[in-house]
Amino acid sequence: MDRGEKGLQEVKFKVFRYDPDKKDGKGFQTYTVPVSKGMTVLQGLMYIKEKLDQTLSMRFSCRMATCGSCGMTINGLPRLACYTLIQELKTRTIVVEPLRNFPVIKDLATDFEEFFSKHRSVNPYLIRIDTHEQEKSNVSYTQSDEEVEKYLQFAYCIKCGLCYAACPVVATDKQFLGPQALAQLYRYLADSRDEGGEERLRPLSDGHSLLRCHFAASCSQVCPKGVDPALAIQLLRRELFLRG
Repeated sequence: MDRGEKGLQEVKFKVFRYDPDKKDGKGFQTYTVPVSKGMTVLQGLMYIKEKLDQTLSMRFSCRMATCGSCGMTINGLPRLACYTLIQELKTRTIVVEPLRNFPVIKDLATDFEEFFSKHRSVNPYLIRIDTHEQEKSNVSYTQSDEEVEKYLQFAYCIKCGLCYAACPVVATDKQFLGPQALAQLYRYLADSRDEGGEERLRPLSDGHSLLRCHFAASCSQVCPKGVDPALAIQLLRRELFLRG
């Protein structure tokens, strides 16, 4: 424990608990966790699981903000637990809840089935007219720096679900694809190697999949990788209207 950090030696973790097998299995449980310099919220939760309560359920993997597994609601905002420093929260009580807009499996673990279904629905891969050519190992598609720049930031998505959890439209309209899927759709539409074109845009004209977005931009605010899904959605709207 680092005792030189402005007296912050321990914090209270107020953790959402949910057990689907119990009638009254929903509520919050509070734990006291010792804090060291540079400690993350994920490390605090792991301390709870290892030292205080082995029944706590959560999802994590890489611990370096690459896999996106440890997304959860921390003090009211969707964040990656492994990327959120306890001392930067500047509070002695940390409230940890599952991501919003996702069904809860148990405690902090949520079900991503709908999220990934929407991701798959936008065909997140290069579409080429000549599929035989695409599968040849000796074929490469060169791009200029300008062509790469058109989609590069959207390729940084790690599918953590934070943007989906922050989106108010996802909460009210299940037909809305959500910021992650739409950003990935634009990522491939803007790729000079892709020949999907009209095929990619056609499903978006139903009034729900894309057009329900009212540009709250909360999705872009919470992205840990600096991706701007709100921008991608606006660019998709432009393409939709330009192509009729």
